[in-house]
Order: sequence, then C-alpha cells, then structure tokens
Amino acid sequence: MADFDIILKAWVPIESDLTGNGGLVLNRLFERHPKTLELFPKFVGKTPQELLGNAAVAEHGAVVLKKLGELLNARGNHSAILKPLATNHANKHKIPIVNFSLISEIIVELMAEKSGLDAGGQAAMRKVMTGVIADMDAVYKELNFQG
Repeated sequence: MADFDIILKAWVPIESDLTGNGGLVLNRLFERHPKTLELFPKFVGKTPQELLGNAAVAEHGAVVLKKLGELLNARGNHSAILKPLATNHANKHKIPIVNFSLISEIIVELMAEKSGLDAGGQAAMRKVMTGVIADMDAVYKELNFQG
C-alpha cells in the first residue's frame, strides 16, 4: 500500500491536466516507438508535426490517463476495471501487451518531470505497472490473444 500512497501523491499533477499530459504521453510514444502509431488508425499517415498539438491525440491520451488513474486508485483491487479494458484492447483494438510497457515507461518519466517523482517512486510505479500489465496479460491469455 505504501507504493500506492507514493504514486497517488505524484499522480495529482498528472490528473490536473489529463488532456495536456495525455498529449505529451502519446506524442512521446509515437516519437520513440513509431510502430505504435499503427495501433491508432485515426492517427496513421499524420506527420509528427501534425500529431503535436493535435486535439484528437490529446483527447485520446486523456482517456488513457483517466483509466490509468482509476486503476491506480483501486490500489491493486482493479479486476473489475482491468478485465473489460484488457478484453477491449485484445478483441477490438488488437494491442500487443508489450505496448503497455512502452507507454508505462513514458508515464513514469512524465511523473518524474511533472511531480518530482524520485527514483524510489519511479521504482514503485514500475512495480505497480508490472503487476497491472501481468494481470492484463492473464486476461489476454484467457482470450487466447497472442498480442
């Protein structure tokens, strides 16, 4: 529970601007891992310059961060939130599980920048996200999704 206390305290600045921070997260994801752009059909074909400041990118990023906030606030008791999320990402969006690790690392970095999350806090966030991703992967396996 101490990990969640640290993380949720650092989550406040992220949550205070879901749209702005969401845009930063997705743009960094697309910049550092260009293949991930293919997972977002409405953004495919846009140049990096078109994606920067794009309202649709920021809005989608806000959705991502809002759902992550729900998962974090569940403090590990997240199965009711996570199962439908994982099912949707497996069956509808076909998102390979590795992509959650990629975006998680960017979110950890952003939390360090925006809220001063120190090395211990970053380790706590990585630990929590590893657990969330493992739980998502378990749902993927139940669904026979090999993403």
